[in-house]
Amino acid sequence: METEDRDWQRLDKWLWCARIAKTRAACARLVETGRVRVNRLPTDKPHFKLRPGDVLTLALGGADRGVVRIWRILALGDRRGPASEARSLYEDIAADTGA
Repeated sequence: METEDRDWQRLDKWLWCARIAKTRAACARLVETGRVRVNRLPTDKPHFKLRPGDVLTLALGGADRGVVRIWRILALGDRRGPASEARSLYEDIAADTGA
């Protein structure tokens, strides 16, 4: 049987641990507005089951200064720690491809 935070983690919780927004509710709103894709598929479900190896595409910022991030999930978050700990949860693959 799969267990949350060991085999998978809610998308909104992982985004919060990765320090995308200050609150988990703000992370959930980001997902609900359609600004997140998992493995190229759009999702508006904050409860989406995220697993290591999944690829996230995040549309961050406003319309005037939008930034797209493409991250491969390396680990699930244990807590919302410092930024250095948050960066260990993902690999920025857009930097590798020159995107």
